[in-house]
Amino acid sequence: MPRLEVTIPDDALSPAAREELPGKLAATLLRWEGAPDSEFFRAISWAHLRELPRAAMRTPDGEADPHAVVDVTVPSGALSDRRKAGLVEDVTDQILDATGWGADAALRVWVIIGEVPDGNWGAGKQVIRFEQLREAAKAEREKAEAPAQANQPAEARA
Repeated sequence: MPRLEVTIPDDALSPAAREELPGKLAATLLRWEGAPDSEFFRAISWAHLRELPRAAMRTPDGEADPHAVVDVTVPSGALSDRRKAGLVEDVTDQILDATGWGADAALRVWVIIGEVPDGNWGAGKQVIRFEQLREAAKAEREKAEAPAQANQPAEARA
């Protein structure tokens, strides 16, 4: 259930970056979450790109310098402090790379991680528990490992 929402000026991304960035960010979140890179988890890891007119991005003194806010939503406890730090660094680098803003603009990329307490996320007409996601991840890992093990010689599997 990881989700990202990127708010960014509508003139910050090239058409190619606009197409590539959301998927790249979602894959990065999955990697830092430690989720299996499987069709199932990729299908439920969403990235939304919200582009605003530059004039709609303001400070108390007027129009703000170009900036991005990346809201990340994950189950509570899904990211350790180390994983959060890695996610923030990678997401910031990806935003800076996609926009061409340069490393000096890193303070204008905010990554805000929100954790959903267990029992506060629903899908498919039911409340989804974090333990259910852990079990799904375990099953996906086992499914991915099964073909690899089947292709090994018998002595290697013993």
